[in-house]
Amino acid sequence: MELITLQTKHTTYQMGVTEQGLLLHLYYGAKNKGDLSNTLLHYERGMSGVPYDLHGDNTVSCDVLPQEYPCFGNGDYRSPAFELTKKDGVRGVDFRYRSHQMLDGKYQIPRLPAAYGENGVQTCQILLEDPCTKVQIMLRYGIFFEQDVITRSVEVINRSFEEVVIQKVLSATLEFVTGQYDLLYFHGRHMMERISERVPVGHAKHCVESRRGTSSHQHNPFVILAEQHTTEESGLCYGMSFVYSGNFVVEAEKDQFEQIRLQMGLLNEAFDYHLEPGEKFYAPEVILSCTEKGLSRLSQQFHLFIREHICRGSYQHRRRPILVNNWEATYFDFTGEKLIEIAKQASDLGMEMLVLDDGWFGKRNNDLAGLGDWEVNEEKIGGTLRELSEAIHKEGLQFGLWIEPEMVNEDSNLYRAHPEWVLRIPGKPPVLGRNQLVLDFSRKEVVDYIFQKISFVLDHAKIEYLKMDMNRSICEVYSEMARRQDAGMILYQYVLGVYDFLERLQQTYPALLIEGCSSGGGRFDAGMLYYTPQIWCSDNTDAIERLVIQEGTSYGYPISSVSAHVSAVPNHQTGRNTSMHTRGVVAMAGNLGYELDLTTLDEEEKQEIREQIQAYKEQWELIHYGTYYRVASTMAGDAYGAWAFVNEEKNKALLSVVSAEARANRPIYYAKCPGLKEDGIYHCLETDGVYSGATLRYVGIAIPIVNEEYFARQYHLNEV
Repeated sequence: MELITLQTKHTTYQMGVTEQGLLLHLYYGAKNKGDLSNTLLHYERGMSGVPYDLHGDNTVSCDVLPQEYPCFGNGDYRSPAFELTKKDGVRGVDFRYRSHQMLDGKYQIPRLPAAYGENGVQTCQILLEDPCTKVQIMLRYGIFFEQDVITRSVEVINRSFEEVVIQKVLSATLEFVTGQYDLLYFHGRHMMERISERVPVGHAKHCVESRRGTSSHQHNPFVILAEQHTTEESGLCYGMSFVYSGNFVVEAEKDQFEQIRLQMGLLNEAFDYHLEPGEKFYAPEVILSCTEKGLSRLSQQFHLFIREHICRGSYQHRRRPILVNNWEATYFDFTGEKLIEIAKQASDLGMEMLVLDDGWFGKRNNDLAGLGDWEVNEEKIGGTLRELSEAIHKEGLQFGLWIEPEMVNEDSNLYRAHPEWVLRIPGKPPVLGRNQLVLDFSRKEVVDYIFQKISFVLDHAKIEYLKMDMNRSICEVYSEMARRQDAGMILYQYVLGVYDFLERLQQTYPALLIEGCSSGGGRFDAGMLYYTPQIWCSDNTDAIERLVIQEGTSYGYPISSVSAHVSAVPNHQTGRNTSMHTRGVVAMAGNLGYELDLTTLDEEEKQEIREQIQAYKEQWELIHYGTYYRVASTMAGDAYGAWAFVNEEKNKALLSVVSAEARANRPIYYAKCPGLKEDGIYHCLETDGVYSGATLRYVGIAIPIVNEEYFARQYHLNEV
């Protein structure tokens, strides 16, 4: 058997090619220099088909052997990664190995986001072909040696003389011939995103998916497969992250012989992608990483990789401005004078930017009208946008805007002029979301028009930041310009249109900071992070609920990607009261900002904000580049939420603790701080105590019992 072996610093990925050209998956895990083909045993299995060219040898079946890229039609009855139908309706293919090569550098994918890297990065390309249809598949693997990451993508090439239809095309499959595993996935809803759930992988297929047109609030395109006894600090685990912002599916199943298959890719429901002869299709990328050192280490590998090899632009490594957003302060009810009043207060408190949210354009005084009309409402803001921007800058602040380019209200000039530009089924009353319809971003002329309108705004005022929102799911998929009404194909092209819009913004305005948003965290994925280095984590700004949301986010995404704001109390989403200090501690686990009317604060609150901002600036490098540890989990039912940042030299740490519930006569909680030198000695500024690194890791700091609901503490640790 010919072996194809990919090595990273601490992991090995091995495939094998049989004499008949079957591409088998042999191993992915901790470093291994052996020939893993020796682990496979061949038996004749009842009801498991045998490839025709192996007639006479009934011990080889695709239904039993671990497949590198399983397809429907070769006798594998497990869930396939690929399905194809010919023009005459005949379904089924049998891909065989043709060649492979190793290349220096990292592959890229036309029109799709993908990880990038140069030094020490390689690409492995494996060409497969179906002898009957002549359709080819190019499997690509990006090998990031130092980061212990392997990326995967798929290119489909129609070498036949007739049209074919792709019905399913996943981007990555992992097979495990032994072991008992749990699947960790992250579900939720609007204003309560990325709640972790851990279930054993059993014999019934487990699917995690989105059919909402976006990666969604309901499920996130990041999952973990972990051996059943894996904890934060030990155990074998694998992560899969989809670099894509639309419909997706994750499948996990245990087969009849206790083998496990984990797959990720585009949702195949209603996915019929027609390829003409000579055409190609590119499936989005999947990021893979694994470790035997537990969930914290796996998260840290993804944090570093996404920060350094997915995020781009001028703000990739820069501290983002500490901003105040006027949304929860004023909603639609504002004037230019009110905004300037907020700006004056923001400048006095040490903030660096004011962001004007929804309502600055068209007849946009509520969410019933105006969306799509990207002309400044000069009557409402009391002048031109340039004049308002200049007034904000005179206060020492930068200026930012909210946009929602993919949407339109029926009560808008754009819709009246171009009703054919929306995704809407003819003759059927549309389903509305937030009183709006979805523009057909699968059409270039629509993207061109919206980009031109937004560019005009950016060109005529000094604007340093855009918050790009998307406030509804997509359910009615009909494009007046599509050659076929295939929902999967239209939605795939729609996402490409969004990426095209964002790429043009990046290239045209390289100094612009773009924040992603989809009613908060409805499109929080690695695909968006390629264009927007930070994403509004959730529309829920309640500090206690944010403990759960931000913890769930931390499994797969870096702290530098999380936007977190201090908002008013009682909180607008939950009615909960928490102290300014607690709200600040929680918001510092991300990009700190504010979401409240600064003109209504008393002097004590203002002084506390000044101190928060100063502390955040001093600790920013540790927070954003330090190694992140989950210490206590309110999601798991702990009475406290706790997390820690440790710098690379392990001589400095910041430990944050928040009480999530009030209890009478409560036990003393000891907050541990992993990641420090066990033989090091550390001084804690807040307790004025001295602790060994071993004490901090295995015992922790005793948190005083305070008769106060939702109190928070931060502990600064420095090696002495």
